[in-house]
Amino acid sequence: MCGIVGYIGKKDAYPIIIKGLRRLEYRGYDSAGVALLNGNLNIYKKKGKVQDLVDFIDDNNTSGSIGMGHTRWATHGAPNDTNAHPHLSQNKRLAIIHNGIIENYESIKQWLETRGHSFASETDTEILIHLIEEILNEEDCSTEEAVRIALNKVIGAYAIVIIDRLNPKKLVAARKSSPLVIGLGKEEYFIASDATPIVEYTNQVVYLDDDEIAVLSLKDGLQISKTDKTVISPSILEINLKIESIEKGGYDFFMLKEIYEQPKTISNGTRGRFNAQEGWTRLGGIDKFNNKIINANRIIIVACGTSWHSGLIAEYMFEDLARIPVEVEYASEFRYRNPIITEKDVVIAISQSGETADTLAALELAKQKGALTYGICNVVGSSIARITDAGSYIHAGPEIGVASTKAFTGQVTILALMALHLANKKGTISETRYRTLLAELENIPQKVAKALETDAVVKQIANKVKNSNNALYLGRGYNFPVALEGALKLKEISYIHAEGYPAAEMKHGPIALIDENMPIFVIATNQSAYEKIVSNVQEVKARKGKVIAVVLEGDTQIKKLADYIIEIPETDEVFSPLISVIPLQLLSYHIAVMRGCNVDQPRNLAKSVTVE
Repeated sequence: MCGIVGYIGKKDAYPIIIKGLRRLEYRGYDSAGVALLNGNLNIYKKKGKVQDLVDFIDDNNTSGSIGMGHTRWATHGAPNDTNAHPHLSQNKRLAIIHNGIIENYESIKQWLETRGHSFASETDTEILIHLIEEILNEEDCSTEEAVRIALNKVIGAYAIVIIDRLNPKKLVAARKSSPLVIGLGKEEYFIASDATPIVEYTNQVVYLDDDEIAVLSLKDGLQISKTDKTVISPSILEINLKIESIEKGGYDFFMLKEIYEQPKTISNGTRGRFNAQEGWTRLGGIDKFNNKIINANRIIIVACGTSWHSGLIAEYMFEDLARIPVEVEYASEFRYRNPIITEKDVVIAISQSGETADTLAALELAKQKGALTYGICNVVGSSIARITDAGSYIHAGPEIGVASTKAFTGQVTILALMALHLANKKGTISETRYRTLLAELENIPQKVAKALETDAVVKQIANKVKNSNNALYLGRGYNFPVALEGALKLKEISYIHAEGYPAAEMKHGPIALIDENMPIFVIATNQSAYEKIVSNVQEVKARKGKVIAVVLEGDTQIKKLADYIIEIPETDEVFSPLISVIPLQLLSYHIAVMRGCNVDQPRNLAKSVTVE
């Protein structure tokens, strides 16, 4: 949820940290702070965005070649200057930044208070650094040993970095259920929540695993050990991330850039994974487990938010094409209802970041029950990618906008390819149908590009409905999850209340809300249920609802009924979500801009939800 960045080397740390915080601001933007060591330990922190922090620091002393920074999404304690990170120990020797939640902080706090500690903030993080200080004083040990002892006493999730004023040539870091990556430079080290702040300086990285403590020392190099003292030999990976992929590239917002990248990202996600002319699909993660997946009792998909909507579409795909039963679960609820999981089940986890805490917790339960686990994520080296038995990257490139767009279509594309692969191996679709769908999948990037040409029309419609307080999204079959996704996008970035429904369910309650002020977005591209959708539109119009319909090019019947139409290219219904979602993404974007909302950093949200 929060963004962490640190540096130790010979360069001036402050510019590196601030640039890193700007690149991590999508992870949280309630407040920000830095700690810089130059003999003195200087702490600067401020409620608001990174720019507010920069303005606050102004011409204060920012010298020092060791430092760390933090951009916060509030969990414990309101967003304010005091609760902002870094936090200090009582003796002001130690400073900490933290992503995660210490669940047993209250009992630790009470114990520390009996030892004379008092606290300035409402955060669990301050309790942790005071605990480390207490251990350091009592045990007369090294900083890293005090950290190790402390972490064996806490319950929860954490990614932490600690500066010790009396040890000016090292940083101490640790992780559990929250990501940390270390960049290796020449006589310098970088540390961050993900690779985006690091890529400018090095492509050599080490991903910390759970229960690992790292000491970044200019004297002794990088040392990693487990909290049980087991020494770890770090595995150095090379990251392939381009600077231009994490910059706006001339667009006003990352979200708009990412919407327009989708023809390319869908192509990247499928490159080398199928050949329509030769009639083959190849997903490396599946091949080893083909038989187990094909013969599974069921597939359970666990995900959150937009990824959950991708999973709903996959349910249609897997059951329609491969004839495998599918259940789609909110990861946040899955493990709390004592679910039935067996060794004959396959659990697919979907997450853009690969770090979603609820989804990781669901995976851990699935592994305990002996199910095969499969991950679909975007971030190479992420936790989900590492703990699953197999998986596939969507290769969409960094997604900086908090509201997911290209990751959604990337996920749906990989899930469609998976369904086709399994259907062919299982023999549940004919060879003709299989090759026809592969050929159509090859055309999808071009059709997405065509759908993006609706932007001018969508912008005009956005101007008509931008002042609405509520909206309803309706879809059938494959497009019902698209209705949910369209409503979520509108809520996320424009703050308009919106709900998605199966079109036929409208008359079982939501129809009571419809009046002349209620925009109703209808995804009307399903040829198999076209007449039913026409009837739904007529029901809305009979109650003076304002209908905005997404239709296929050349549609005449709904065009006569709807107030506004958006025409998109025709495709097979299996792939229709990849096309029909495009104008809904554009619509939410334009409405948010017109309402003066912060498109890339909507209030109260963060990109990577690494706490439960």
